[in-house]
Amino acid sequence: MTVFSYHLVKLPIIDALRIMFFPIKSKQIEGLIYAETMSAMILGSPIFSKSRFFNREIVFFAQWENENNLNVFLQSTSKGQQIAKGWHVRLEFLRQWGRISGFQIPKNEVEIENENTPVVAVTIARMKYMEIPRFLRWGRPVEKQVRDDNRTTLSLASIRYPNIISTFSIWKTQKAMTDMVHGHSKMPQPKRHINAMKERDRKDFHFEFTTLRFRPLAEYGEWKNKSNYILR
Repeated sequence: MTVFSYHLVKLPIIDALRIMFFPIKSKQIEGLIYAETMSAMILGSPIFSKSRFFNREIVFFAQWENENNLNVFLQSTSKGQQIAKGWHVRLEFLRQWGRISGFQIPKNEVEIENENTPVVAVTIARMKYMEIPRFLRWGRPVEKQVRDDNRTTLSLASIRYPNIISTFSIWKTQKAMTDMVHGHSKMPQPKRHINAMKERDRKDFHFEFTTLRFRPLAEYGEWKNKSNYILR
């Protein structure tokens, strides 16, 4: 069964630059279907903040043919052993909105009957270059909305030049996430996400864009001196 994994690791500056300039490719790793290597940044950070340009905190988001391939990568390859020093969560695909090339997204979607089950959301966008300033103007309020929502246990954004922008969030319950999406949360200005989506529909920011929803299977390691981000 195909499995996804989302990794966070802080590397020495030379290693971080090396993995960004020479990212991990599927043809190099057995069982790796596709992966994106990105630099992490704080959701809602100022447009000209340091983290939006480069950060030693590396994000590696990958799809694998099976979990054994992931284990071999982390235990038996040099880059995998580097990444294994951080934190990661293993993910089961549930649903997709939009589309993105590279990943082989399963056609069969899964519904969670219990709305109190934790879920993980990942967005990936390949931006239209001239639309990036407009996207940031509409997207930063949504980033802050997710960042400040106490129903998330971990949330961040990531970037890979020239035009890939992604977000990641772990929600305590599926209901909490869908409430945010539909503007029903108790956060100030709860319609920020809806308004940004309306603006995207009016004039798209992206060449490609997808939102992926997952069920978290297991997590490993620590991030920011903390573990157990998946609250069950």
